[in-house]
Amino acid sequence: MSLVATLARMAVSALIVAMLALPAAAATGSDLLTALTPSLLNLAGVVLTAPIGLVAVRIQRWAGIQIEARHREALHSAIMTAARLAVARDLTREVAIEFVAAYARASVPDALKRLSPSAEALDALIRSKLLQVTEH
Repeated sequence: MSLVATLARMAVSALIVAMLALPAAAATGSDLLTALTPSLLNLAGVVLTAPIGLVAVRIQRWAGIQIEARHREALHSAIMTAARLAVARDLTREVAIEFVAAYARASVPDALKRLSPSAEALDALIRSKLLQVTEH
């Protein structure tokens, strides 16, 4: 439930409580409480829904960030492994790039699907890792 919808429900509940309080004001204290109980319970439910919803959204974001970090690490690791292998095999630069890209597609397809890097970004990452391996 969105925050706007929750606030709207709270406003409506407050209006209902106010409308019930006017006729019940003439009644005794016990009758007033009996008349207001359903509305107060509804209002309490609305008030508690907002923080629960916010906590749920934060947990979803945190979990999504954690999953993305694992995919990113898996992709970087796969590219680095393939780059080391390409350098060890003494492949030419263009063949090495194709080899590393194919290795990444085969070894971490879920990470590539989740992260969906552009072809240019993937190519730049591969070139960077190849350069990093050749410098060491």
